[in-house]
Amino acid sequence: MRVTAIIAAAGSGRRLGAPKPKQLLDIGGGTMLHHSVAAFHRHPRVDEIVIVLPKGTAAALPEGVRTAPGGERRQDSVANAFEMVDASTDVVLIHDAARPFVSADLIDRTIDAAAAYGAAIAALQSRDTVKRVEAGGTIVETIPRDTIYLAQTPQGFRRDVLAKAIAIGRAGVEATDEALLAERAGYTVHVVDGDPGNVKITTEEDLAAARARTAAGKPARTGRAGTGYDLHRLVEGRPLVIGGVVIPFDKGPLGHSDGDVACHAATDAILGAAGLGDIGRHFPDSDPRWKGADSLELLRQATRLVREAGYEVGNVDITVILERPKIKDAIEPMRQNIATAVGTSADRISVKGKTNEGVDAVGRGEAIAAHAVALIRSRQ
Repeated sequence: MRVTAIIAAAGSGRRLGAPKPKQLLDIGGGTMLHHSVAAFHRHPRVDEIVIVLPKGTAAALPEGVRTAPGGERRQDSVANAFEMVDASTDVVLIHDAARPFVSADLIDRTIDAAAAYGAAIAALQSRDTVKRVEAGGTIVETIPRDTIYLAQTPQGFRRDVLAKAIAIGRAGVEATDEALLAERAGYTVHVVDGDPGNVKITTEEDLAAARARTAAGKPARTGRAGTGYDLHRLVEGRPLVIGGVVIPFDKGPLGHSDGDVACHAATDAILGAAGLGDIGRHFPDSDPRWKGADSLELLRQATRLVREAGYEVGNVDITVILERPKIKDAIEPMRQNIATAVGTSADRISVKGKTNEGVDAVGRGEAIAAHAVALIRSRQ
């Protein structure tokens, strides 16, 4: 399934009263736009990003991210971006740049609901009693709060559903968001649980709270640690690749990629240290893109995700467990390969070879395993 994210960042933010569009204001470590884009750029299920910017506005964006010009209304801006969405896209997400704290879990929930139901929005159920008040301040109705939801973004749509929603918008129907256009086009919109932390920055008070939040959330310079583990069966007809080095042997690891246990364990360790999940989440064996993949490249991409999250790799210690062959003569090139992949020097990479003393499948020569520990630290 191919997923495209449209980031709506064409508004002027007049209510905030800032000298430039609010999405270009710094909230600590980057602009609102930077934080919003980064959340989707590092998400393993998002394949493409299109950002709508005010006409004549430039912004520093990750490689491969495209831009579309803003329109008179939000729906016009999204329509402009939709024209640039790859034709092979299955699900389109639409997110407000003014919500810079969107979580990976919320993105996941919206993608899944959009694929299942055709249209979905993130929303929070009201915690307060809701009153409908007429002019003059008189309550005319008390609305059951269990029927009231406060809409957030992202909103998600199957491509065909969003195409029809945009078409009726271009035909003259006005709406405050694409979910309403989808409703007007005759579709049912599913609600997924929103996130209280996925706040929208609208006022000066919101901006101050966002800046305080990013300041409080900066990772400790003392660092964070993560562990990794990998194991593969050894079979005939596969090359034995460890730390990017091909070692002469009559068997190699059975796996979707090249089965490099040293790189896989290191990848899990640095992702875990940053709280970004594991190798299976980012490079699933169900994805044909990773079939036969060079695991050094997977490690390199995982390091990029960790850097985008605000960290750098301090050191990695890897133990490879293999009954035979001995790997001592290949350790130095392994260290250099892994150091290059994570963007550090070889003196910060340790690779050790151990046997399992004949115990279990590894000891019988039927499998190979590796453990890794990684230390990462904030890039501040």
